Amino acid sequence: MRNKAKIISILAVLSLLTGCGAFNSSTETATQSSSEAVSSKTDENKETSEENTEEENTEEKDCCKDGEKDCCSEPADCCGDDAVAVTGELEKTDINIGYLNSTAHLLAFVAQEEGYFKDEGLNVTLTQFSSAAELVNGLESDKLDVAFIGSVPTLTFESQGHDISVFGGAMTNGHGYVIKSEFADEDELGVEVLRGRNVASVKNSVQDAELQILLKNANIEIGEGDDKVNIVYFDSQKDAYAALLNDTIDAASAYSPYTSLAKSQGYKVVYYCAHEEALQNQPCCRQVAKTSALSDLPNTYTAIERAFIKAYHFTQTDHEKTVKDVKEYIDIDEEFIDTEVYGGYSVSSPDPDKQGTITLKDTIVELGYTEDFDIEPHYNTDIYKEALDSILAEGSDDIYNSLKEHFDDYE
Repeated sequence: MRNKAKIISILAVLSLLTGCGAFNSSTETATQSSSEAVSSKTDENKETSEENTEEENTEEKDCCKDGEKDCCSEPADCCGDDAVAVTGELEKTDINIGYLNSTAHLLAFVAQEEGYFKDEGLNVTLTQFSSAAELVNGLESDKLDVAFIGSVPTLTFESQGHDISVFGGAMTNGHGYVIKSEFADEDELGVEVLRGRNVASVKNSVQDAELQILLKNANIEIGEGDDKVNIVYFDSQKDAYAALLNDTIDAASAYSPYTSLAKSQGYKVVYYCAHEEALQNQPCCRQVAKTSALSDLPNTYTAIERAFIKAYHFTQTDHEKTVKDVKEYIDIDEEFIDTEVYGGYSVSSPDPDKQGTITLKDTIVELGYTEDFDIEPHYNTDIYKEALDSILAEGSDDIYNSLKEHFDDYE
């Protein structure tokens, strides 16, 4: 039976009270910058012209009103208003987006593969990076326009004076820890099994902050010794996971899809954060940009956000194709992707979830991760609101309405 400590601190309870709880229930279904990209995918814009008779145009508009996107050869023109008419003239159309090796960033993958960026008049290149530090450097050097970055590193970089801001969400939950099978005979035994173990993790990460919360609640000290947990830090999640091959490392942090990979290789799951009461609805990855860029290019970022929102809608209606879209960027078995995306361990939503992130900021300040700071200049919810409102004005359904309800409750 699972032997999990029940002592939950006031700090952890705060994490429970905010976040994407309403959304989850309504939609069940640090290193130096690298100049080399791991992988890139570019949307090839090809201009096409097509003459339609007045009768054909009428038929297209009629079918699009029924929500049949596939009826349109150019969805941005016939399924709703022309993109420029909705967002205004785009200040910039060539956009570079950075992501990590995680299924958590699927909104960008789906928006690219399903043509939503193109529908919004954008030519987007997606590039994989290895760490949050690299992504922040990419933003500040203007090599990236958008980066999907974990909430904890985003907050710590902001507190250190980096002029970056959150303008949308990417994933809630989706992390945990795995351990070698000789130390656990079943999954989800909790942090108690980490006593006396060397645990690989990533400093300045959501995974590390969550582990520290659970250890504190269980009255387990961090350090060397039979009754303590020794945390060994690595520069990236990839490095932390690879450290399991070392005899001196017993367990490691894991975000999606590393948890599924670990299980397939015989490791046991210590815990899924989505199943821990103190960690439920934890805002993970956020959409991040330079603060000045969000002010200077509002139409462009509204168009980007519209594409992410449409991508979210797609993930809720076409699971099979979503998995295939993700596989274009995260090359693991589709079965693992399906588990990570639809297995109940995470939710990939574009909502900024400001309240949840503020609570997380207070948590990491309490843990000593960073000094307190004013988050208001670094949180832009206007972009998301404008994008969502413009989509709702074109037509709505239960999925889009759930996004609106959640934003109104947690903005």
